[in-house]
Parts: sequence; structure tokens; C-alpha cells
Amino acid sequence: MGQGEAIFIESPTGSQVIIDGGPDGKVLRELSHLMPFYDRSVDMLLVSNPDKDHLAGFIDVLSNYKIGVVLLPGTEPDTEVYRVFSRAALAEGAERRLARRGMEVNLGGGAVLRILFPDRDVSGLSPNDGSIVARLSYGEVDFLFPGDAPKKIENFLAAASPAGLKSEVLKVAHHGSKTSTADAFVAAVAPRFAVISSGKDNRYGHPHGEVLDTLSRFGVEVLRTDSLGTIIIKTDGHSLEIKK
Repeated sequence: MGQGEAIFIESPTGSQVIIDGGPDGKVLRELSHLMPFYDRSVDMLLVSNPDKDHLAGFIDVLSNYKIGVVLLPGTEPDTEVYRVFSRAALAEGAERRLARRGMEVNLGGGAVLRILFPDRDVSGLSPNDGSIVARLSYGEVDFLFPGDAPKKIENFLAAASPAGLKSEVLKVAHHGSKTSTADAFVAAVAPRFAVISSGKDNRYGHPHGEVLDTLSRFGVEVLRTDSLGTIIIKTDGHSLEIKK
């Protein structure tokens, strides 16, 4: 998705969730590679962070697909892209829900998406501080999606419930920015693989060297979209198959 983020999840029973929509309409082209042309519905759109690089592509998705639920963190930035997104969601008729810790989304076939954060009203927080943190579990395999959560939120989660973070795959927060990926958080997650979604030669310098060093110290294999493009991970609940 370039300098942005979009994650497509399909369960064994065919339920589909998209976590973030990337910075522009490119998400439609990517979806056409993953979904058959006749499939024009998506069960849930999860907005981890309402900044443009996570949100703008959902405007096109809402115009082209039937959406069941839009799950939001509760932060509401005063930006034009957020206002356009809100109007598109209202026009599409999708149910809008606020994410809260303890919420579980049953995707069928044993796949469950659990919300770990927010655990409170985040309307007064910045989009990054209020990011949705979600964990997808299927069989013995877990995936952790922390949005753009900064280190203070990562450390809060690591202190509150370290066992509840452990996952084979970590989607690295904030595109590999040094403001995220705290040591205590990585230790609690103990991932085998870390996926970093960032644009090639982006102006932010993502992923930062400090983050790559942290992941290296913990023995984590890093998969980067800026060098590999779209990354597909399949699991049967026991093992992982990675297509780069």
C-alpha cells in the first residue's frame, strides 16, 4: 500500500475483515487480487487509526462494497479525509461500533479477533495513542495488530497482560517508527515474524534502525512491504506459510 497500511483477513469460513484501508484508492486494486470479482461484500472494516494513511482507501471500499460493520477506536480528528469517510460510511449504511477491550469478533471456523485496546474512552487522545490493538487467534497461531500504538501504550499492555500478547506474527506498530516497538512489548509478544508496512524510500525513514535493531536482538525475522510488496501469510492453525 506504499506509505500506509491495509491488512486483509479471511477466515476458514470465508468471513472477511480489512484492518485499515491505506492512503488512497490502491486498496481496490489489491482487493481484486484477493477476492473473486463477484464477491462485493466485506464483513468488517476496522479502522485502527483515523489518520489518512490508514483511512483514505476505505472511502473507495465503502463506495464499491457492501460493508457489514465499521469498527472505530473513538478518536475523531478534525480532518477533511475523516469527514469524507464518515459521510461515506453513513451513506453506505454500515453499522458503526466502538472498539473496546474484551470485545470478540467470531470470524468462524475457530478464528477469533479480540480487541485489547482501547480499554476506555479515547475521544480526547491523539489518533496514535488511541489506536485499536487487536489479536487474531486461530488454533495455535496468533497475529497481533497494534495500529500506530506508541511505546507508552505498548508498555501499558505488556505490564497489564503480557501473556495475552504472545503471538507468532507481529504487525510492527507505526510503520517501523522509533516511537513504537518497545523492548518490553516485543519480549511479551515473542514473535517469530514481524511485518513492517512502509513505503519504499519514504520521507519518514521508516523503518527506523532502532526498531530493526530491537527486532534483531529478539531474534525476530522481519518482512518488509517496502522491499517485498504484498505479504501473504496462511495458517492451518498449527504452521505458517509465508508468500513474499
